[in-house]
Amino acid sequence: MTRTDTPALLLTGPPRHGVVRYAGDLAAHVRALDTDAPVLRVEDPTDLPAAAAGLGRAHLHVTDRLLGPSPDAAADVVERLAAACRLTVTLHDVPQESDGPRNLPRRTAAYARVAAAAAGVAVNSRHEALLLAEHGVLAAGRAQVVPLGAAAPAGAAAPAGAAAAPAPQGAGTPLVALVAGFLYPGKGHDDVVRAVADAADLLRAAGTPPGEVAVVAVGGPSPGHEDEVDRLRALAEGRGVALRVTGGLDDDAFRAALRGPGVPVAAHRHLSASRTLLDWGEAGRRPLVVDSRYAREMAALRPGTLALYPPDDLPAHLARAWADPAATALPAGASLAPTLRDAAAAYLAWWARDAGASGGAAA
Repeated sequence: MTRTDTPALLLTGPPRHGVVRYAGDLAAHVRALDTDAPVLRVEDPTDLPAAAAGLGRAHLHVTDRLLGPSPDAAADVVERLAAACRLTVTLHDVPQESDGPRNLPRRTAAYARVAAAAAGVAVNSRHEALLLAEHGVLAAGRAQVVPLGAAAPAGAAAPAGAAAAPAPQGAGTPLVALVAGFLYPGKGHDDVVRAVADAADLLRAAGTPPGEVAVVAVGGPSPGHEDEVDRLRALAEGRGVALRVTGGLDDDAFRAALRGPGVPVAAHRHLSASRTLLDWGEAGRRPLVVDSRYAREMAALRPGTLALYPPDDLPAHLARAWADPAATALPAGASLAPTLRDAAAAYLAWWARDAGASGGAAA
């Protein structure tokens, strides 16, 4: 299928970065639906405005940390890019309270500049759209919501190669919690270390003491946060918990680690759009996810794929999942839709409406 209203899809930043990888995956699915969709890779984000000259229309996935050394510098790049073409953007890592008192106003101001410069703004969850409105970045109802798309086909449950549901466990078997993705402050590793230690105490009190008590961080520290490993290891040792950090893994090793023994946990209290939740689902796992507005939205979007827990109740949920590890596997028939193809179709429909509204002309 060939269309005339699909913008050039701009890709920039380190290829292994989560936002960059998602933008690339989505671009591939857009091209599957529109074979003439232009995809332009620009290694240096500061070269984006020059690369966009003459394109007419373009789309960029934006997180300030990818585009410049500061939020203001990132906004500068986007403003220059928007002056060169009619630009739509997908905002990632939107400003929220977890940014802290110093970074929140800086990031909010930068994202407001990006939103004002763009001809249209998309986000990956209703929660993110609400955050933009709550922080004065973009008025309520102005952001297009396109949920992150899963790689698994619609209607699929555990993918081929996913581990079969394990048998119930008893005294002496390991109690292991798995946390996926980059390790950085606020990701929830601290909460999981404390909770797995408390869960072990609950099991001992119930007469079913576990064997080794451990947390496996599936991934490595994010750049600039390498000292988090030593800090987290000291915390774990103080609670009698073994900490294992896999470091960066290739795709196959990452998927294998997610399918390995242990209870999958997503304890980040400030998720706003998380590819990690889809990583768990695509590995055939049903993770424990701390309850939040975003988590409830995703649980409703993909029923049966997440197990929500109140923030203070993780130890009890870990203990129950240890005793019944089958509960950590996706139930038969669970769907991970919407898929990447669904997301690509939603973007194409949105861009077509934008082209109609603008008369097809560049800004």
